[in-house]
Amino acid sequence: MRELASLLRCYLWIAPGIVLATAFYGSLNLVIALWDSAGSTQLKCARAWARMLLRIAGVKVSVEGLEKVKPGESYIFASNHVSYMDTPVVLSYIPANFRFMAKSGLFKVPGIGGHLTKAGHIAVDLDNPRAALRVLTSAGRMLRERGISVLVFPEGGRSETGQPQEFKEGAAYLALKGGVPIVPVAIQGIYKVLPMHHSHIRPGNVILRIGDPIETAHLTLHDRNDLTARVFQEVLALGAGR
Repeated sequence: MRELASLLRCYLWIAPGIVLATAFYGSLNLVIALWDSAGSTQLKCARAWARMLLRIAGVKVSVEGLEKVKPGESYIFASNHVSYMDTPVVLSYIPANFRFMAKSGLFKVPGIGGHLTKAGHIAVDLDNPRAALRVLTSAGRMLRERGISVLVFPEGGRSETGQPQEFKEGAAYLALKGGVPIVPVAIQGIYKVLPMHHSHIRPGNVILRIGDPIETAHLTLHDRNDLTARVFQEVLALGAGR
């Protein structure tokens, strides 16, 4: 009976609410994009959308380690990735002026792709290593010139089991190219809210833990493997997963 009630709540309230909120804020963002070339106002709109989604879904988030992020500083945030609901969580509770680095295929989705491009998010073609390196090099330069941060899901996709998978080098490469610290981020509890391959969103409690920034100014690109491994271990130590 409890499961039936949860299903009814999802499909009669949560799903329609998310669709309406996404349509409203998505349309608003397209209007904002006409004059917001820097993307900062679009980010505020995206944060309002993210908070609304969490409210509709009944997801309560507690944040630990927020004091480690200094206002106005540039970082690479490297987080585990379990669910589509990861995005609303990090958008709502990481206050830095950041952009996402995502698969290039996402930028080809009608509506979403145009918004991502106009807002200044970074598309990476995982099937073309040379093109990916060019994008990462350009993004590193943007970090220095524009003073923004980037959020990366280094697993390259969502984890089907809820447990972190081995990290790829993109986040470390970008941090080294930009000469900025890389911040381990762990999301815990989101698997119970919306696992991969499921459409049934359940209310739940989620913990977002922010680790100590790892300085990269003294490192070179030759250190990217060790840096990637260190970030992965830090995310595990923060309790990422189910």
